Amino acid sequence: MSMVFRFRMLSDENDNFVRDYEVLYDMTLLDFHNFILQSLEYEECMASFFTADDHWEKQREFTFMDMDDGSENAPMAMEKVTLGQIIHDRRDRLIYLFDLFGDRAYFLELTGTYEADKDGAYPREIYAQADAPDQYDPSKNRVEGEGSIFSEVMSDFNDFEGDDNYDDAY
Repeated sequence: MSMVFRFRMLSDENDNFVRDYEVLYDMTLLDFHNFILQSLEYEECMASFFTADDHWEKQREFTFMDMDDGSENAPMAMEKVTLGQIIHDRRDRLIYLFDLFGDRAYFLELTGTYEADKDGAYPREIYAQADAPDQYDPSKNRVEGEGSIFSEVMSDFNDFEGDDNYDDAY
């Protein structure tokens, strides 16, 4: 039986935007990219995935086009990597950078791992709330709301705001 990853996707442009996806663990990042585009009704675009740490800092990059130059930290092509190769624990995170020039992204977090339903079709969107931000114009959909899921998730990182004793270098 195949395993399914459940991801929650959030946006920093629309605090009310949420998507929950179920995808097979052996899906390539390229297939996941194409599924996200289809789900959001976006046109084909250059994009990158990044693994992210607990503070949403970018780590390893996976690109739409193969840019592997043989160096140790060269980005890998999305088509060569499956989700199961980079996602291992609940709460593992990905950043999906869909606008390379505008540095616009979605934030994905693994919320569960399940056995695939034998009659289920994957990948699939299992929950959707609010419209996706406009693919080309970020000013069209800027929505911030009290009690938003994005604000709640990111609130853990506001502890250091206004703290003059906190040094960004560490």
